[in-house]
Amino acid sequence: MQARLKFHGAAREVTGSMHLIEANGYKLALDCGLNQGRRAEANEKNRTFPCRPQELNAVILSHAHIDHCGKLPRLVREGFQGQVYVTSPTRDLVKILLADSAHIQQEDANYWNKKRVKKGDAPIEPLYTQEDVDATARLLQARPLHEPFNIAPGIRVTFHEAGHLLGSASVNVEIDEVNGGPVAITYSGDLGRPGMAILRDPSPLPPCDYLLCESTYGGRETESPQGISDKLVQIVNSTVERGGKMIIPAFAVGRTQVMVYHFHRLMRQGRIREDLPIFVDSPLAVRATDIFRKHPEVFDREATDLNNATAATGGMLACNGCTYVQSVEESKALHHRKEPMIIISASGMCETGRILHHLKNNIGDPNNTILIVGYQASHTLGRRLVEHQKRVRIFGEMYEVKARVKVFNGFSAHANAEQLADMTAPLADRVRQAFLVHGEPDQSEELAATMRGRGFREVLVPEPGQTFELH
Repeated sequence: MQARLKFHGAAREVTGSMHLIEANGYKLALDCGLNQGRRAEANEKNRTFPCRPQELNAVILSHAHIDHCGKLPRLVREGFQGQVYVTSPTRDLVKILLADSAHIQQEDANYWNKKRVKKGDAPIEPLYTQEDVDATARLLQARPLHEPFNIAPGIRVTFHEAGHLLGSASVNVEIDEVNGGPVAITYSGDLGRPGMAILRDPSPLPPCDYLLCESTYGGRETESPQGISDKLVQIVNSTVERGGKMIIPAFAVGRTQVMVYHFHRLMRQGRIREDLPIFVDSPLAVRATDIFRKHPEVFDREATDLNNATAATGGMLACNGCTYVQSVEESKALHHRKEPMIIISASGMCETGRILHHLKNNIGDPNNTILIVGYQASHTLGRRLVEHQKRVRIFGEMYEVKARVKVFNGFSAHANAEQLADMTAPLADRVRQAFLVHGEPDQSEELAATMRGRGFREVLVPEPGQTFELH
């Protein structure tokens, strides 16, 4: 029996993760992510798949980030009827993130259709709709970590802790018979860093013959998470002393919950004011936080201890003065409040959402602080703030940046170069071929060189569409 591996998305790029395993007539996709590059190019990639959707038997999702799951409703819309295997937290997060994505797809189509109508062009359809998301949700099958499960005769899958996002997993696929013997394939998914807040550290990657490993920061070191608390205390207290507000653009899922967790701990330790108001102003973040509360089984020891100690008052993601804002009216009311406070809002790159209103209303006050806690892509408002541009455009108008802009790199949810090398090194003796994905070419090539130096026989950075026979 033959088996092959085809790379479709997140090959020599970061978004659009999707890799195809074909074995004994069975077709299995590892992830099915949305491409988020330039509009025209991304639109084309988001409408293509490595095989006909009807021919695909199953999808294994590593985690719920849109660049790993966001193309699933399109796959279903075009005829996929197989199972989508996930962990339980991923199942719950996928439902809200795909619904949010469908809303964005519809809004995007409406925006462009107004322009197309004026030109006399035919309207375009959204990539998918809420109806497609509902159909996708019915295919989700939750499986526990560290317990093998059969997806076809002679093919088993096991999820292992990845430590990147609530429910994230590395995936081990075992095929009993390929050219006369068994073959094991490990897909890292996105790997977190040891010592990150809330989540347990990544499990050791399981032994395998073929390794697919992310390389987001394959050539880059990142700030240690250990010094975060001291820096947060200094910035929060100095802002409060000035009578200012702290505005934090944050991704709704993951980063927002980590920020609330850190502030709660610091309040309990008496290092920042216990009565300091904190507002989480993102409807998606509110829904995501409810899912975090639902899955304490994946918390690390410190998070579990805090969650248990504060169970009577709502757990670790609720603290004195912490308000989860739902309505637009509540959000707008924050603009009129003058006392010191912390506002955490989406989107994390300051491109859409309520964060834009908070920036518009607070960026001109030198007593305020804008705290950047996540990656800011090129050409985004967030990146312009990181670059300390003196004037920025918000809602079409230019605003002078008088607020203090601080940048923290210690919150990254991706393993850095040294950590990736350390995590993969124990597999070097057995692995026949290692494939580096989910990284810009320079980052992937740097990690490839490091891994070769640590004993890997063959480390490749595949091109999109490239296929490899497994022996």
